Amino acid sequence: MIRRLFPHPWLSLALVLVWMGLVNRWAVGSLVFAAIIGLVVPLVTAPYWPGANGYRAPHRIPAYFMMVLWDIARANFTVARIVLFMPRRALQPAWIAVPLDLRHPEAITALAATITLTPGTVSCDLSEDGRALLVHAMHAPDPDAVLDEIKTRYEARLKEIFE
Repeated sequence: MIRRLFPHPWLSLALVLVWMGLVNRWAVGSLVFAAIIGLVVPLVTAPYWPGANGYRAPHRIPAYFMMVLWDIARANFTVARIVLFMPRRALQPAWIAVPLDLRHPEAITALAATITLTPGTVSCDLSEDGRALLVHAMHAPDPDAVLDEIKTRYEARLKEIFE
C-alpha cells in the first residue's frame, strides 16, 4: 500500500526539499504544496520508470552528496583562478570519452549531472549503447587524470549506491 502511494520515496523527499528551497519560505502552505508535489509527481511519472528497483546502498547517498558539494566549491575556485589569471593560449581543453561500468540509467544520469554541475567540466553526449560518456574539460593538461578522477571518485561510488 505504501509503495503504491510513494512509488519513489527518495524522489518525493527530494521534490519537497527542492520546492522548499525554491520558495525560500518555511510556511505551512508552502510545506503542504511541496508535499502535494512530492506525492503527485512520482505517481504520475511512475509508469515511465519501468524496472526501477531502487538503490542498493542508500545510506551512501549523503556522503556522495557532500563530496560533490565539496568538489563543486573547490572547482569554483580553480575555474576562477584559470579565468582570471591564466592566459587564454595556455588553456588546454580536452574531449574525454569516459567508458562506463554503470548500467542503470539513473546512475548514468547522476554521473552526467555530477560532471556537469562541477565547474570546468560538462557531460556532452552518451553513446547509443550507453557504454561511454563524452565529457569536455575546460582545462585538462592531463586528460587521463581527469578520466581517472571521474572513474574512481564518482563512478565507483555511484556503482556502490546503485548496483
